[in-house]
This record gives sequence, C-alpha cells and structure tokens, in this order.
Amino acid sequence: MFSLIFKRLALGLVTIWLVSVLIFLGVEALPGDACTAVLERDAHGEALEKCREVMGLNAPALSRYLSWAASAVQGDFGVSANGQERISDLVGYRLRNSLMLAAGALSVGIPLSIFLGAVAGLRRDTWLDILFSTGAILAMTIPEFVAATILILVFAIWLGWVPAIVLTPADAQPLEFFPEFILAAVVLTMLMVAHIMRMVRSSVIDVMASDYVQMATLKGVPYWQIVFRHALPNALLPAINIIALTVAWLLGGVVVVEVVFNYPGLGRLLIDAISGRDLPVVQAITLIVAATYVAINLIADILSLALNPRLRSHHMRQG
Repeated sequence: MFSLIFKRLALGLVTIWLVSVLIFLGVEALPGDACTAVLERDAHGEALEKCREVMGLNAPALSRYLSWAASAVQGDFGVSANGQERISDLVGYRLRNSLMLAAGALSVGIPLSIFLGAVAGLRRDTWLDILFSTGAILAMTIPEFVAATILILVFAIWLGWVPAIVLTPADAQPLEFFPEFILAAVVLTMLMVAHIMRMVRSSVIDVMASDYVQMATLKGVPYWQIVFRHALPNALLPAINIIALTVAWLLGGVVVVEVVFNYPGLGRLLIDAISGRDLPVVQAITLIVAATYVAINLIADILSLALNPRLRSHHMRQG
C-alpha cells in the first residue's frame, strides 16, 4: 500500500514539473514579455533594455526557468508586471475567495448530488428517476453564463432577494461577501450536482444488479440494510474520481462564473492578468491551478486504493 502511494506521489510531482515546464515555454512563446506590457508604446530602445535587465529577462531561458521554479516551490512567484505588488500577496486573497466559493458549493452540492443520485438509482425508471435525470441533463447542457444570467434576472432583478454582482473588494473579510456570492455558489452547485448525480445513479444501478446484492436479497436481508450497508458504500467508490475532478474544477476558479458575477477569485484575476498582459501573474495562477488539479486527483487515487481492496490487489499484481 505504501509503495503504491509513493508511486502516485512521485508521478504527481513529475506531472507538476512537466506542467511547470509547459507553462514556462508557453509564456516564452507569446509575443512580447512583461516589459513590453508595462512600457506599452515606450517599449523600445534603452527603456526596454533597462526594464529587461531589472526584471532579469535578459538571462538565458534555462536560467530564468530554474530561478522561477525554485522560487515557486517556496511560494514566491515574484512581482507583477507593473512591479508594484508581490504576486503571492495578489494571489493570496483571490485564492482564499475561490476556496470560499468552492467550499460553499461543495458543502451543499456533494450531499445533494449523492442523495439525488442514490434515489434515482434505487427508483430506476420511476417518475423520480425521470425527474432527477431530466433536471441533471438540462443543468449539464445549459452554459454557465446562461444559468448565471437567468438567476440574476429572476432573483436579483425581478425578486430583489440578493445582489446581482459582487462589489466587495478582494481583501475583505469572508463574511462581508455574504449574501453577494450566493448566486455564484448556486450556479456552481447546479453544475456540480448534475455531473456527480449522474455518476452516482449509474453506480447505484450497477451495484444493485450485482451478484452479492442479489444473494443478500435471496437470503432475506432487509432492503434498507442492503442499501446502506452494502450498496451505497460500494456505489460511491467509482464516484470518487468524478467528485475529485469536480473539486479541482471548482478550486481552479470557474472563470465564466467569476467574471459574470464580478467575483474576486482566481478566475477573475486570471482574466484581468491576460487582459493586462501581466505574464508573471498568468504563470503563477496557471501553475497553482495545475498543481491543485494534480493534487486533488492524487488524493482521489489514494482514497480509491485505500477503500477498494480489489483495486489495490490489482495494482499489486501489476507491480
């Protein structure tokens, strides 16, 4: 078990390293650099050379990558292109805000999606299954900006229950975002529930049709004991990975949702950095999102190995 976890950790670190290389090369391939973005029309001659010397852009690419990667490992991403703010400070509040938004959506979305998926699977082909499945399909097909616009129109403009957009500054205390972030959390919850519910439903149907559940039924084991003791724990195992992907998607910052609601998270900061050609900030956010994605999937793999003896034994035989 420990050797499997070690292999997963090693693979995750290699993946993050490869991602950092791709991010650096991608930014290098873009026309211009941080100095051309800062100087704009004055990006030529002596001013441009002096700026590149101050920011270390005249050094060889390999040297700049090693310096950037070594600093990033320590949580230091340098300064923004305008040189007025450290990226770690700039990203810190935005990351906290994205985590807060994701936590609000997850705390409601995961229990709700598991409940709806289990009910739909246990009541297959009934009106409940049809209702829940149809709602999930609709939620999956509606683009985020359309769902966000509809919610703003109904609950903010027509009913006036909640603010339409977030006006609270990024460095405000978490409680100050309430109730402005409610609509953004609702949109994320809708999208998350739709995906996870479909996976849980399929898993419940497969498990309820398995041989050991049929044998337990023939032996006279009570139905709800079969469901809660045997079916649901095994049905949730395949859903771990889709839940992990959903969490990574949320923590990465749903760019469209944050832009529509003016929410000061990582996604909004990324759009602002791209618009302002603040390449150091783009590099930092992309690496943080990628590392988060890899880390959460790594946790999901380890949980799957720990909770599923058959999967663990399969990997041991392969090793």
